[in-house]
Amino acid sequence: MSFTHLDDAGHARMVDVTAKQPTVRAATARGFVRCSPEVVASLRDGTVPKGDVLAVARIAGIQAAKRTPELLPLAHVIGVHGVVVDLDITDAGIEIEATARTADRTGVEMEALTSVSVAALAVVDMVKGIDKATSIENIRITAKSGGRSGDWQRPGEGA
Repeated sequence: MSFTHLDDAGHARMVDVTAKQPTVRAATARGFVRCSPEVVASLRDGTVPKGDVLAVARIAGIQAAKRTPELLPLAHVIGVHGVVVDLDITDAGIEIEATARTADRTGVEMEALTSVSVAALAVVDMVKGIDKATSIENIRITAKSGGRSGDWQRPGEGA
């Protein structure tokens, strides 16, 4: 068995994608920040002491997608041409969804996951003064399109 990210000596390497043709690609990730009823109430009425949680989390998610290769050693530096981060307050917390898009040689799954992860961390940072038990759950890729492997959607997840 051969591994794409190991050389013949077993050392980590970045896969060379130079010869691949750029194609339009997208990936969507989702996650959840579980919050206490007190935090949810503060989010809904805009009384979180640190300010606009959703705005900060949205910007954090967008910024994170663009910095993914700085965080993941084998991720390629690609043009992240679009990132949308949506946050929805529910009775149990905040649902986060991020879609990253590119026209490049490799996909944007890691960018979408990084976006959701950092947006979730920003939420926790903004509300931890109200509830230190706030937690991040179930970060996952829900869909991807483009590239050699084509389109994929996680079973049971809407697009």
